[in-house]
Amino acid sequence: MLEIVIQGRGGQGAQTAGNLLAAAFFAAGHEVQCFATYGGARRGTPVSSFLRVDDRPVRLRCDIERADAILCFDASLLAPPLLACAGEHTLIVVNSAQGLGEFAAALPGRRVLPVDGLAISRRHGLGRIVNSALLGAFARALGSLPLPVLETTLAERSPKLHEENLSACEEGWRVAEALLAEEALS
Repeated sequence: MLEIVIQGRGGQGAQTAGNLLAAAFFAAGHEVQCFATYGGARRGTPVSSFLRVDDRPVRLRCDIERADAILCFDASLLAPPLLACAGEHTLIVVNSAQGLGEFAAALPGRRVLPVDGLAISRRHGLGRIVNSALLGAFARALGSLPLPVLETTLAERSPKLHEENLSACEEGWRVAEALLAEEALS
């Protein structure tokens, strides 16, 4: 079973990203459980989305205590509360303009892939909406969700700017692919 935590701030789209990722995994033939927690339910407060993905029905009904992967929409949230659910082998994809080296120094022993989702989104006319860019990067880093399935889900569920969302998703995928290659060399 793959257990995923998505962390962001209210208004960044972390819950939407969780729902899109769950729909994409389901479309790929997996069983999925998706749930969220809200803080004060207002813009800027931390919000989390949780996913469990398996090939069999997901019957577990508790919080995720040890995530296999974390998607973090805001690098300032990479703090003890979120990192407490990250094990030694947890993959962390974070929205950040910093490089691999900065995160290796700041979070030794953690596998962190920084993706500048904001820059990608702006290049594709999405402004501050980073969901598609980060989902593309996260899917590539996970290696268990094909890009065409994610793109189909985005095309079906994006309320507008379909081409822009698909382009940002593809660029996020390519950025993560390059980071994975760089990580393998170090």
